[in-house]
Amino acid sequence: MLSLLTTVFALIKYKVSMAVTFTAITGYIVFTSYIDFGIIKLALAIFILAGGSSALNEYQERKYDAKMDRTKNRPIPFGKISPNNALLVSVLLILLGVILLYSFFGLITALLGLFNICWYNLLYTNLKQLTSYAVVPGSLVGAIPAFMGWTAGGGFVFESTIVFIAFFLFIWQIPHFWLLMLKYGNEYEKAGFPTINQHIQPENLKIIIFSWIVATSLSSFLVPVFLTEMSFPLLFAILVLNIIFISIFAKISFGKVEELNFKKSFISINIYMLVFMITLIIYHLSIQ
Repeated sequence: MLSLLTTVFALIKYKVSMAVTFTAITGYIVFTSYIDFGIIKLALAIFILAGGSSALNEYQERKYDAKMDRTKNRPIPFGKISPNNALLVSVLLILLGVILLYSFFGLITALLGLFNICWYNLLYTNLKQLTSYAVVPGSLVGAIPAFMGWTAGGGFVFESTIVFIAFFLFIWQIPHFWLLMLKYGNEYEKAGFPTINQHIQPENLKIIIFSWIVATSLSSFLVPVFLTEMSFPLLFAILVLNIIFISIFAKISFGKVEELNFKKSFISINIYMLVFMITLIIYHLSIQ
């Protein structure tokens, strides 16, 4: 039983699904400015839906995963679960996730969930096989959960506050993915994926990544500016966070590629996003 649960949790990429869930919770709290039982219902529904989408992605890319050292130990290529069973798990989780979202929060949030599944599993997953720039439209996938949390809390989907939070998340994912290409680009190419490394030299790619880091930093300042009431303490906190963030990546980005500390890079960019979102949560809880 424990082995089965371990396999399922690996199949649904539970860490990624938890990150998606956290993004949705942030959107919920930013709108409502409080914590209630709705967050538990939202977390359950989003985690299940994100897990189903991840499992479907693993089913779709099982042949590619088997060719890469980074992914060859995933449940399907490693033989822990058959492709058909993995597909069954993914379909059941997606259906359950959508039903829960509709039951708990209504049609709009459920439709946003379905839209994200279609964008990720039908568009982005197939686009990755055609172009190395698929990450640009694909980054929308990480922004939609913020809208889902916002609408689950009762917000209108196109309000400026959530639009700019989602825009920040969209921009943030692009350098995050291209850092992967610096480290694992050769594996992706051997598996049959086109990569940006085939068009841009690694040294130049580092500069491009840093440019996107700066763009991510600048986009974060749009969030406090477009809140209902602009908060100067929040703006100051974001300023300090971005000074630290840019300083770290300036040191990382202008050395030689072989000297790049990938672990530090990934930790830094993920902690930056996490701290930014937590800052938004703390601020909105403080103004209730």
